This record gives sequence, C-alpha cells and structure tokens, in this order.
Amino acid sequence: MEGWIKLKKTSEDELRQLILEGTIDEFNEKGFKFTMDDIAKRLRISKKTIYVAFQDKETLFFEMVDYCFQAIKESERKIYEDSKLTVVQKIEKILIVLPDRYQSLDFRLIYEMEEKYPRIFQKIKQRIESDWETTISLFEEAMNQGKMKRLPMPIIKAIVEASIERFISSRVLIENDISYEEALSTMVEIIMSGLLI
Repeated sequence: MEGWIKLKKTSEDELRQLILEGTIDEFNEKGFKFTMDDIAKRLRISKKTIYVAFQDKETLFFEMVDYCFQAIKESERKIYEDSKLTVVQKIEKILIVLPDRYQSLDFRLIYEMEEKYPRIFQKIKQRIESDWETTISLFEEAMNQGKMKRLPMPIIKAIVEASIERFISSRVLIENDISYEEALSTMVEIIMSGLLI
C-alpha cells in the first residue's frame, strides 16, 4: 500500500526514473535474469504500472542505455569543468569515468545482450562511438600544450572504442577475472604511455 501512496504523488517522468533506477538495482543483483515482477516487487508497485511506463522489457533496456549514458556524460562534464585537474588528468578520468551510482554494475555481462537484444547492444555501441567532442577538445588542448604527441585523433578514438567494445562484447574479462574498471584503467595506462611526452 505504501508503494501506491508514493506513486500517486509521482509524476510520469519521476515514475520512469524510479523504474529505471530499480532496473539498475536488479541488474546489479541478477544480471539480465531479473524479471518485471522483480522490479515491481523491489519498487512496491504493480507490474501493470511498469507496463504503462514501458511497453516491454526490451523498451525498458533501450531507455536504460540512454539513462546510463546521460549520467556518464554528466560525470564527464564535471571532470571537464574541474579547474583543479590538469588537462592530462581530465583525459585520464574522462576515458574511465563511471558515475558513483554505476560503480557496482558488472559491465562485463553486457555481452549477453548481443544475442538476446541485438538492437540494444547496437545502441550501446552507438553511444560509445558518439559524443566525443569534449574528449577530443581535451586531447587537442594537451597536444597544443606539448604534453602529448600529435597523433591523428581518429586513430586514438578508434583504439579506445575498439577496446571498450571488446570488453563488453566478449567473455575476455570474465574468463581472466579482470573487472571492467581494471580493464579501463589498464587501457588508459597503455594509451597514455604511448601519447605523453
């Protein structure tokens, strides 16, 4: 009953956000094996209410991708605007940024989506490959300041994208017991060691 009282005071946008946050919590606990019933139980709302906001599980996942990437972009913006960081520190942080809310997400499990939800997997790849303007401007600033070798930005971008896509589209990290965060940190260390002067 308490869930219903809360729901009556919740706008449609707030409801969608509540469901997306609940979905992230379920994914943290169960990977892709969670059900709409699990989300409803967690949020103390009816499954029918979830289906009013999202027509099916695939639609929910599809919107969750944008929701997560918006949070990542907001974290990137904060790093970019942090005057206490050098340009090199900003690049290093932006390349591995994960909002605190998603630190516990096991991104290594995303490969399971490729077969079951190919449309969503393609959306994840598209989001990885887009919105690079801030990062590119930082690389260019570092190169102009003489802190980095002047190398073609499309090559650097392709290396980062290919690494991340490999991490999320295979079992390589799981099979080698490497966390997603550890993989990102190693990738950045390798790239930066080749770029820094």
